[in-house]
Amino acid sequence: MKRILLIAVLFLFAKLASAQKNLLAMDEHNKYIYYQVVDMPHTPLDSLKANAAEFVRTEYPKIKTKESEGSTSIADKFLTYAAFVKHETGEIDYNITIECKDHKYRYWLTDFVFTPYQKDRYGNFVPQQGISIPLENVYVKFDKKEATGYLDQTGAFSKKLGEKLKLYMTNAPAPKKAEIVKKVVTDKW
Repeated sequence: MKRILLIAVLFLFAKLASAQKNLLAMDEHNKYIYYQVVDMPHTPLDSLKANAAEFVRTEYPKIKTKESEGSTSIADKFLTYAAFVKHETGEIDYNITIECKDHKYRYWLTDFVFTPYQKDRYGNFVPQQGISIPLENVYVKFDKKEATGYLDQTGAFSKKLGEKLKLYMTNAPAPKKAEIVKKVVTDKW
């Protein structure tokens, strides 16, 4: 009985560990993508655009955005870490695009490019110059365990960023109330 319970727990743990990698899908260009469409039935287009602009302004204050009709694109990066020693192993560049329509919005993260880190002579981890690997080719350049780790971290980061965006989109900015000035009437006393 103990063996069956142990096997069941190990199977469940393995299933949960591989869940983050399954968040990423392949698009029509054979690139990894994290894509979500979110329906917001009672939110008009102008509120969604304002909330998306607030998200971009708050989360990416120093990054230049590409604005086109109805969409916003941002290029940024995040760090990846080793499993047990918690030092940087590299960085992953990505693009996020947000589009709004009446009562719904969509966003996707794509164009993931991995740049490995190495230790410099001072003991700091810095990007290796001239090495950029598309995330689709990470299994070719690294062993399966490392590559799976990078995909898991990318899936977890994408999910976390999507949840943060959802918070911005659902919390519509409160309309500014005109400050009521209490007037004192001096002719009646």
